[in-house]
Amino acid sequence: MNVLKPAPPADGAAPRIEEDEPAWVANTTARRYRIGVNSLRVLLFVVLTGGWELGADLGWIDPFFFGQPTTIVRQIGIWATQGTAQGSLWEQIAVTLEETVLGFAIGVVLGIVFGVLLGRSRLLADILGPYIKAANSIPRIVLGSIFVIALGLGMASKVALAVVLVFFIVFFNAFQGVREVDRNILANARILGASPRQLSTQVIIPSALSWIIASLHTSFSFALVGAVVGEYLGAIKGLGLLISTAQNTFNANGVFAAMVILAVVSLTAEALVTVLENRLIRWRPNTITDVSI
Repeated sequence: MNVLKPAPPADGAAPRIEEDEPAWVANTTARRYRIGVNSLRVLLFVVLTGGWELGADLGWIDPFFFGQPTTIVRQIGIWATQGTAQGSLWEQIAVTLEETVLGFAIGVVLGIVFGVLLGRSRLLADILGPYIKAANSIPRIVLGSIFVIALGLGMASKVALAVVLVFFIVFFNAFQGVREVDRNILANARILGASPRQLSTQVIIPSALSWIIASLHTSFSFALVGAVVGEYLGAIKGLGLLISTAQNTFNANGVFAAMVILAVVSLTAEALVTVLENRLIRWRPNTITDVSI
């Protein structure tokens, strides 16, 4: 008897695991896929950095303007062991992280609160909508300059810029998430006697949680950008000041070294947000295509 077999996965797609497969087969397939993906990631990194290094050695790339991987690593080593012109490298990282986390936390709370409020109230949305769109259209670099002038070179101006960047991302996602809540579920909850507070805490916010969590992946990176841009415009300490100092001294390796540090911080934060997402929305069903960036 002929047995129909599932078609092989498309190129680049994660292998689909059949429901009736033994657990050890599924685990082996998933493990092989992860090993393959990680191997290709390492290979791509080696090709890019190796080509960059070779191009600089052969004179195809000018290291004065574009740096060189080995000298960038050397620059990070010097900062880590001997410190920077502004003090310890770890102090610069800690200052930027503190500004980022504060801006991220405040922006997320404000974005969720206003997103839920305006999502539930059409009157508030109609009144405040034009003002929110106008504020969102203001270039962030202009706001950064205003914050530096008004709040000084300390932490407050960087946190304020990070809050602005995070707020609009979370706000629009929370607003849309509330608008997308199933009206039948809301009607059933009202029939069962749910109060407005219970509707918000037990139905609306949990339903919009997928939208809100999705915004956190992007918003933390934007909080980091806000803190660094604020430091670049004017600061006493921080990674943005390192970039500004390296630029002013024509130290391309210093600029790239700070960028590498920022990339490591951002990837670490992204991994933590993913862990938070998996804990908060365990109830979410598996998607048809298991593709993530």
